[in-house]
Amino acid sequence: MQKLAPIVLGFESIVVFLAGLTIFGLKTLPEGIPQWWGIVGGVVVGLACIAIAGMITKPWAIPAGWVIQAIIALSAILVPAILMVVLVFGGMWGYATIMGARLDARRPAGPATETQTESE
Repeated sequence: MQKLAPIVLGFESIVVFLAGLTIFGLKTLPEGIPQWWGIVGGVVVGLACIAIAGMITKPWAIPAGWVIQAIIALSAILVPAILMVVLVFGGMWGYATIMGARLDARRPAGPATETQTESE
């Protein structure tokens, strides 16, 4: 899990920044809110993805990743095409956390032993 989850969040940070640019370019923010807040939101959520990816060993990082996924899902209200990002990266995040935890549980806790081949 500690190898898969940061990769997902790292790539998602790029896509989230681009989604912020899309929100800015399409001018989808409500009336009265300056459109440049779309870029700021994309940058902040993208940086949050990178920060959580860097601290994935902390016990709170996985739930924080799910919160980030929910925030990105809420942004689909502004641009419905972001729902595709939510489905792709949310699915990858779910796989990385759920299946990664299962694989980690199956791994032996002791140090890795070297296997001998027939030629040795």
